[in-house]
Amino acid sequence: MQTTVRKWLAGLATLAALAATLQAEPLKLGYSDWPGWTVLEIANQKGWFKEAGVVTDLVWFDYSASLDAFSAGKIDGVTVVPTDALVLGASGNKSKLIAITDYSDGNDKIIGEPGIDSIAALKGKKVAVEFTLVDHLLLLQALKVNGMSQSDVVLVNTPTNNTPQVLGSRQVAAVAAWYPVAGQALKQVPGSKPLFTSHEAPGLIYDVIAVSPTSYAQHKADWAKIVKVFYRCVDYLQSPATHDDAIKIMAARVGADPAEYAKNLPGTHFMTIPEAKKAFTKGPGLDSIYGSMENGNRFNLDNKVYQQTQNPASYLAPTITNEL
Repeated sequence: MQTTVRKWLAGLATLAALAATLQAEPLKLGYSDWPGWTVLEIANQKGWFKEAGVVTDLVWFDYSASLDAFSAGKIDGVTVVPTDALVLGASGNKSKLIAITDYSDGNDKIIGEPGIDSIAALKGKKVAVEFTLVDHLLLLQALKVNGMSQSDVVLVNTPTNNTPQVLGSRQVAAVAAWYPVAGQALKQVPGSKPLFTSHEAPGLIYDVIAVSPTSYAQHKADWAKIVKVFYRCVDYLQSPATHDDAIKIMAARVGADPAEYAKNLPGTHFMTIPEAKKAFTKGPGLDSIYGSMENGNRFNLDNKVYQQTQNPASYLAPTITNEL
């Protein structure tokens, strides 16, 4: 009899947990076409969030639109470059950066038109870049490495998604863009070539999952499940047994040919859990996200993106990652 009662109570508990899950509002996570984030599409298609017991809506955006949606409170979290998270925070939309998804390892590029073979050759010429976004930061790094500064070129503010057309118009000597847009520019303008890439500045551009402080406080356990699923996606991509299926899923999400997509994937360094934990260790250099964000904060101040300095460390929330 006691056994029967225990089974009945256990059944009630299971039903209650199921009901709570069904009634829960989904956590909305905005993501976009950067490979380090598109990898989440694997979980979307495999049903891994449901399997992990978390109710999640992945919402697909263009990158800038995803930041707008996060700022407007339409989504709970967003995949973002930390430097841009500082910009959002300066305008009143602070966030908690709970997971490092990857760092750009060549997929952000400065691309020269045919006949332009070096960064030095850009002196006095027009360069199209979306002001204050991450590839503006990359461009400044490229100029610095080559003994130049922003005043040595003429910047043309251009939405990143429009850079292939602008390069094709021959009205600028170079553009700055990230993959897949960078790949579209190289393909659309025969003879164009990368002049500088993020491979030459590892850690300059990390990518993360950021969530609103309120959502982090109220749903930390659910966000922990989402972060765990993200690294499951990375494992699926990196396993030889499932790599091709992962590529197929990711390429389809952005409308790319799988073989072509695979060629460009090495330009994104997907973080493993041990690597993410190491990058969450405090340090002044680009091998630490703390040092990288300090660099981004200076970039934003120098370019008057905001007037008051931000405290990058206050954005970082490594607890979930460190507990994996």
